[in-house]
This record gives sequence, C-alpha cells and structure tokens, in this order.
Amino acid sequence: MKKTYILIYSFIFSTMLFAQNPNLGSSGAQFLQIPLSAKASGMAGAVVGLTDDASSIFWNPAGIAKVQATNLHFSYMKWFDLFDMNAAAVAYNLGDIGVIGASVVSFTTGQIEITTEQSPNGTGQYYDAQDIAIGVTYARYLTSEFNVGLTVKYINQRIWHENASGFAFDVGTQYHLDFQNLTIAMSMTNFGGNLQFEGSDLEVRKEYDPNFPVSRLAPADLRTSSYPLPLNFQVGIGFDLYKSDFVKIIGGIDAVHPNDNKERIQFGTQISVFDRFFIRSGYLYNHDTQKFAFGAGANIPFSNTLVSFDYAYSLYDILPSVHRVSVNLSF
Repeated sequence: MKKTYILIYSFIFSTMLFAQNPNLGSSGAQFLQIPLSAKASGMAGAVVGLTDDASSIFWNPAGIAKVQATNLHFSYMKWFDLFDMNAAAVAYNLGDIGVIGASVVSFTTGQIEITTEQSPNGTGQYYDAQDIAIGVTYARYLTSEFNVGLTVKYINQRIWHENASGFAFDVGTQYHLDFQNLTIAMSMTNFGGNLQFEGSDLEVRKEYDPNFPVSRLAPADLRTSSYPLPLNFQVGIGFDLYKSDFVKIIGGIDAVHPNDNKERIQFGTQISVFDRFFIRSGYLYNHDTQKFAFGAGANIPFSNTLVSFDYAYSLYDILPSVHRVSVNLSF
C-alpha cells in the first residue's frame, strides 16, 4: 500500500514539472482535439483510467477491452454555436480473441457565402467545410490486470474543393491495482504524418515567358504548406473515493501533454446513486480557455438492453459554453 501511495504522489509531482511547449498553435486538424462523449466531458476529460465503453475509442482505446458483449455510443454537440459535431462508436466482444471497435467523427459547417475583393457583399456562390475521422480499434487483456488497445484511423479535411487526408494511430494502456480499484493508464492519440491540402481551386495557368507576348499559358498548381497532426499524450489514474450499497464516488486525475500547446492537469469526479443516476464535475488546471465542466446522466434497462443518457456542460472564459448529449446502448 505504501508503494501505491508513493506511485500516486510521484505521478502528481512529475506532472507539475512539465516544461512549456514551444510549438504553440503549430498543428492542424484541430477537430481531433475536441472532447467527445458527454460522460467524459462532464469529468473534464480526466478519464483515461476510467473508460470502459465504446466511447473509450475517443479517449483511450484500451478501455473497450472491458466491454462484455456489445456497446453502442452516439454523441452530438454544437461547437461554440457555429459547428455541428457528431460521433458514433461501436465495440463488440469476441471472447478470447479480444474486443473490436469502429468509430466515426464528423465536424461540419453550414453553407457560407463566398466574398471577394470585387464582391465584398457576396458572389452568390457558397462553400462549406467538413472534417471526418473513421477508425478501427482492437483491444484485449494481456493479463487479468493489464489491457491494451490500438486504433487506426483515416482522417480527411475538406474546404470547398480542397482536401487533405492521411492516417493516424491511437494507442492506450490500462493497469489495474488491487487498491481502491486504482487504474494507471496512458494514451497517445493522433500519431501520424503531416497533411497537405490539394484541390481544383489551387490549379492555375501561368504565362511561360512574360517577355514573349505570344508565349503559351502553362498549367500549374499552387502548393500549400503541410501541417502536423495534433499529437496528444495523456497519462492518468482512476480510483474509487467512496463506495457503499447505494452510493459510489469515483475520481480521476490526468496530465495532458499536447504537441502544440501548454501542458495541463485535469481533475474529475462522478457520484452514482443506485448505479442509475450520476452527477459529474471536473476542473482543468492550466487550460487556456476552459476551467470547469459539469454533467449528469441516467440509465434505464429495457429487456436485455441498458440505455444510458448523459449530458455535459462546459464553461469557457470568453467563448460560448458548450452543451453535449450522448446515448449509450449496452446489450
């Protein structure tokens, strides 16, 4: 038990020693960093050691190893009152083989009128943008206390006629200790190569020789700069704070190290009553725009299916608050 306490304190102390990242704001595909799942968001994302359903794919792919049969997850949010974000995930237990999963995330805008220097009030044409990530996940227990998971995902970003696409990997682990149901976990997300936009709007025709009036126009392409993915490394612990026949309180502490922003620490807790009703809250230390998050949930059994409804409310300092809703089906 003493070793466990030392491990926890060492973990918390080490997170305070993170240096500031010099590459602030240097990565693209930022939709990959938007928190998904109302359950996890209500705990401020301090969940890499607590994930145990299909939504684990978005936080720590190792968590789907805990799915007993089949689990479905659906999430929706209006991001800053401007963009629609939808997510869906499924996890299916294959017995001794392990657990497989699949996921899709969509981030979209509405139609936006095109303006130019000659037509500042609009040209009558419209464009839109859409980001998509489609993933396949595999997880399993290597021992009775240690489970791992891996996600391979295809990423595509589109702005009007321009596209950028590539592949990335997520990897995660969870290690369970027989003390207060303590789990030590790690996840690394969005590990992949750079993306670069290409498309028909970048095609131009360039005069071959401006000194020769009748020289032909040669086809050419404008080249955009490539950009890295938002690589994110997160370590954390999940544990039981209190447990009785009717009430259970769990907590999570995560340290997050992104490749394009400063490090932060996330704290979250959940109170469950009769394992049917849930109240959640969380706090983000050193986050640049968000500090607090709150949430609630309930589940209802229907025959052999357990239906869970979750809601999260995230408070931002300057930007509009964000509401998230999620539905989980376990059968």
